[in-house]
Amino acid sequence: MSLRFGAFLAPHHLMGESPTLQLQRDLDLVEHLDRLGYDEFWCGEHHSTGWETIASPEMFLAAAAVRTHRIGLGTGVTSIPYHHPFHVAQKIVQLDHMSRGRAILGTGPGALPSDAHTLGIDPMVLRDRQDEAIPVIQRLLAGAERFSYESEWFTLRDAALQILPYQRDVHMTTASMVSPSGMTLAGKHGLGVLSLGSMSTAGLASLPLQWSFAEEAAEQSGRVVDRANWRIVFSSHVAETREQARNEVEHGLLRWHNEYNVGTLQRPGLNAFASTAEAIEFHANPESSAGVIGTPDDLIANIRQMQAVTGGFGMVLNFAHDWANPEASNRSWDLIARHVIPEINGQIEPMRASNTWVRENRESFTRAGEAIMSKIAGNARAVAALADAGVGSQSITPHVALNDNPTAAS
Repeated sequence: MSLRFGAFLAPHHLMGESPTLQLQRDLDLVEHLDRLGYDEFWCGEHHSTGWETIASPEMFLAAAAVRTHRIGLGTGVTSIPYHHPFHVAQKIVQLDHMSRGRAILGTGPGALPSDAHTLGIDPMVLRDRQDEAIPVIQRLLAGAERFSYESEWFTLRDAALQILPYQRDVHMTTASMVSPSGMTLAGKHGLGVLSLGSMSTAGLASLPLQWSFAEEAAEQSGRVVDRANWRIVFSSHVAETREQARNEVEHGLLRWHNEYNVGTLQRPGLNAFASTAEAIEFHANPESSAGVIGTPDDLIANIRQMQAVTGGFGMVLNFAHDWANPEASNRSWDLIARHVIPEINGQIEPMRASNTWVRENRESFTRAGEAIMSKIAGNARAVAALADAGVGSQSITPHVALNDNPTAAS
């Protein structure tokens, strides 16, 4: 199947910059990706750490909708346990109308323990609450008859949406990290999947097992899961050469790794690096990281490896980060659109085949040159001009015939 491409913006922004300008730069990125033809853009919901600064993905995506024309806009993700499910449904419907049918509802239990702590929610109930809320949201979005629902954390009384989605069906996904819960939820409720735990080699290797959880849960629930709706998130930065790519990520890779992943999130198994060179060696090494710091060809090889390891998926979501400065990051997105996407999806192959056919069949086109010379031979001025220029009939090629201008020879 044809592979789709998009961006996933948590965001992970380096501290020390204006949050106002960061938000504007993020909107500029969506606009840039829309022009380049990317399929989807996702942004998350977070309320702490100082690095992940979008609190309302729906509000951000509404602003992005005004700037863009075709790119899908996904909440990556709405933390369901933080909200009344009726509000979740209402907001995605409004976004769907404001974007003319481009909204995608990504759901999750909430990624940051500090957010749940601030809201006074026991982390042990987060996944169960997401599981409980999803069918309620699905029922509302489907335009079901008014219904009531009583829960220990929300209540509905004669509930129905007064406006239904612009689309016939709003596509819904759930986030999946390392535990089976995300994939199990996807299968149970027939959702798409955002695989966020695939940014390490170990995470990538576990994806086939993870997907099997979705398939098993779908079979048990009488639902269907489709690999076309499986989105895999990983990190990359590309440039014209590997050396240039490595030089460009000196801007922020070490800080991102040491200050955020190790110092703030304290991700298991990660240690701080003493130098940028060490950080680059780790994140550019396929033995330790599923990401790419290199050329478009390196990324092409990486994606094909992911396809082989997983058995197939529907979309690559490149993690938007501040490894490089904004200018270099934009060039990386541009190189992916120009070289990686068309190569992966076979758009270049017919062009190569056409070029090969022409090169291998030159002798079949000799009459084109003969046709040109027959016209020139009947024009004394043209024959004289060619003679003065030292051009003989052997210099007239089929390529000239394609650009022949009768007026010039008369």
